[in-house]
Amino acid sequence: MLQRNGRVFLIFSASTTWTKDYALGMLTMNEEDDPMLASSWTKSPQPVFWKSTENGVYSTGHNSFTTSPDGLEDWIVFHALPAPGADTDFRATRIQKFEWNREETPDFGVPFSDDHAVQVPSGE
Repeated sequence: MLQRNGRVFLIFSASTTWTKDYALGMLTMNEEDDPMLASSWTKSPQPVFWKSTENGVYSTGHNSFTTSPDGLEDWIVFHALPAPGADTDFRATRIQKFEWNREETPDFGVPFSDDHAVQVPSGE
């Protein structure tokens, strides 16, 4: 779950871990709304984070969030497979920084390839 500017974002895994289409979906609601009412939530029509065939990253899911040591950056932690249909024993934990759209919704971008150099979080 993420909170920002009066809204709550519930990010969830969709599909199953062992499929190439395992992805992240998102539900959004206003902080003042009742989370127990289905009508409080809006579901994103498309996944908000999914595989990148170009980068060789599949089955992105099982997410959590953290911030950089100085609190200036937001990071997503997730796992992924190196190939479609790969055994889940080959699942790897990954982390990458994410940004926020102008509409103040999270923009997780595209999962990086294995050879992408990830910058150290700010404040490290």
